[in-house]
Amino acid sequence: MLVAVALIVLLSGLYTFFGAGMNMTAIEMTRMARPIGEPMVMDEIPVWTLGYAVLIFLMWWVMMIAMMTPSAAPVLLLFTAIKKSGSHASSAPLLGLLFLSGYLIAWASYAALATFMQWWLETTGLSNGPMMSLSSRTLGGALLLAAGAYQFTPYKHACLSNCRLPVQFLTAYNRSGLAGALLMGAHHGTYCLGCCWALMLLLFAGGIMNLYWIAGLALFVLAEKTVPFPRFYTSAAGILLIAAGCYVLATAL
Repeated sequence: MLVAVALIVLLSGLYTFFGAGMNMTAIEMTRMARPIGEPMVMDEIPVWTLGYAVLIFLMWWVMMIAMMTPSAAPVLLLFTAIKKSGSHASSAPLLGLLFLSGYLIAWASYAALATFMQWWLETTGLSNGPMMSLSSRTLGGALLLAAGAYQFTPYKHACLSNCRLPVQFLTAYNRSGLAGALLMGAHHGTYCLGCCWALMLLLFAGGIMNLYWIAGLALFVLAEKTVPFPRFYTSAAGILLIAAGCYVLATAL
């Protein structure tokens, strides 16, 4: 199962890294990235067709897979180990893959919402289409403030608690069978989504295909689910995000 997880992360990471289907690779977009909200003049403006929307959805979903699967590995590996030690030893790998599939389906719902948001931002002129980043420093600062404020909410801490305690989650929401494994994965993915959705929206501020933001947020999420004293860590991050948001808003005036 560990090999399967590593392979999924590697392939999704390569897909994101090389910007499959995009006009530019993530490397080129990262090289051309500007500070939050600083506009760029680009000659080629993307046209939103059904095919382009599907491509953007796949970009978001594969990027979420690359970013979020490592932080889900502990609960996935524990789930598979429990199944191997019980009466479902022969089907444990399949059950583990179904659990992971449910988890990734939950993030597919976020990818669909992010695709809609990207379409709306671009059609209203609030996003630089080719570079996939906000064209308004005011909106970028507000996004940082919102993400920082969310770090202090009870819902954030409740979702994070379920993400940080695999044993507690697997005990409380245990289901049997193939469908049960899929539903458990989706349930865990929903908690993870509730914990991290605001942080993932920061990709709009820094540039959706900006590798520095992608790697930074992925490492932050992984640390948030594993480091000791999580409330201190999330609160410190919230303060930094709010401070950054205030700075961006102040310089936008």
